[in-house]
Amino acid sequence: MDTVVLSRALFGSSMAFHIIFATLGVGVPVMILFAEILYHVRKDADYALMAKRWTRGFAILLGVAIPSGTIVGVMLALLWPGFMEIVGQVIALPFQIEIWAFFLEALFMSIYVYAADRLTPLQRITSVFFVALGAVGSAVLITDAQAWMNTPTGFTYKDGVISDVHPWQAFFNPNFATSATHVAVSAFMTGAFAIASVAAFKLLRRGRTEREYTYHRKSLFIALLLGGVMSILTAVNGHATAQKLHKHNPEKLAAAESLFETRSYAPLAIGGSPDPETGEVKGAIEIPWLLSFLATNSFSGVVKGLNEFPREDWPPLYTHTLFNAMVGIGSVLILIAIVGAWWYYRRRSYARWLLWVLAATGPLSMLGIELGWVFSCSGRQPWTIYHIQRTTEAATKTAEVGPLLVLFVSIYVFLLIVTALVMSFYFKRHPVAREWQTAKEPGR
Repeated sequence: MDTVVLSRALFGSSMAFHIIFATLGVGVPVMILFAEILYHVRKDADYALMAKRWTRGFAILLGVAIPSGTIVGVMLALLWPGFMEIVGQVIALPFQIEIWAFFLEALFMSIYVYAADRLTPLQRITSVFFVALGAVGSAVLITDAQAWMNTPTGFTYKDGVISDVHPWQAFFNPNFATSATHVAVSAFMTGAFAIASVAAFKLLRRGRTEREYTYHRKSLFIALLLGGVMSILTAVNGHATAQKLHKHNPEKLAAAESLFETRSYAPLAIGGSPDPETGEVKGAIEIPWLLSFLATNSFSGVVKGLNEFPREDWPPLYTHTLFNAMVGIGSVLILIAIVGAWWYYRRRSYARWLLWVLAATGPLSMLGIELGWVFSCSGRQPWTIYHIQRTTEAATKTAEVGPLLVLFVSIYVFLLIVTALVMSFYFKRHPVAREWQTAKEPGR
């Protein structure tokens, strides 16, 4: 492999690992906040115990998220020096503000964990609120740089020279709002479904006590409730994203749908294999006119095809598969959440087959997050900064990336295994039944 491909593989592997912990680090605090509010409204000790146990899990995840995020930051400078040269002059602002967002999260996390027994109910809720605010703030600010890469604004670039820089204009680039909304609601969705998976798996176990059953049943229900709402919001945001792609990144939209010819009444292609020679998507299911509507809010809207652009500027055609898989997972999660909530509402229990389905929602939502990031970055290729800097221009020229790829992938696999073992060991040592009595005094 050449240096560019190796650099992309190494950075992509690092992001794929970090995004697991970063996403849960945004989603789980919202679930903790939800549980705290329910406890102080309903005075039900089960919700206090949920907040307590989820906080411990969040602390373990945070212990991996922080160093893995640091590694990603270092790799940006080492693997993409050409990119960082432009970033430092134009879009450094969100990285600077993100430091304060992380400080906010860490400060109130310390207050919530170590001073909980001295806080009033309102102060506890306030502390968790600022933990969640700092976490989502960090995610939004980091994602802003990625949004800017798709719609670079706030500067003039001519003959390799940057001038007339406007940092706030770059900050509030055309993709900022949709990207910020998407990263927030998708993280909330993933955090909720991760907890739903654990609760469903626990309900499948034989020999559980009545106390454990009640606790996990409540946990599953509120996770499904929040996860279902956020998955619907993610789908709504997807419509806005399609319109942004149509306006600012038409090649990416055309590649996502494997649309080769510019046309009105463009169909939405589901599945299939794109063939650039024939301009068709073999084996696809086409929904007439739907792509035009998603992109323009009009069935007769004109959508640009890939043939409008030079072949060397085409994104890789496998983005069509990535896009379909991402949207398909999101649709399935909406359906599962609705069925699960309806089933519980009607029967006040869950069928065993349904629990197995619900146990899959956490891994499915995380897979959707991973596919979404790969689609977002691959769909921008061959550009690192859209129509400004190609990936080949941004990458390092060193020839020693291969050994680093092997080393870091090995470290990531090791950390995943260790994190899973630590989680399992800790919560086996502290079962729900044993901790329930102290949950009546949640600060202890």
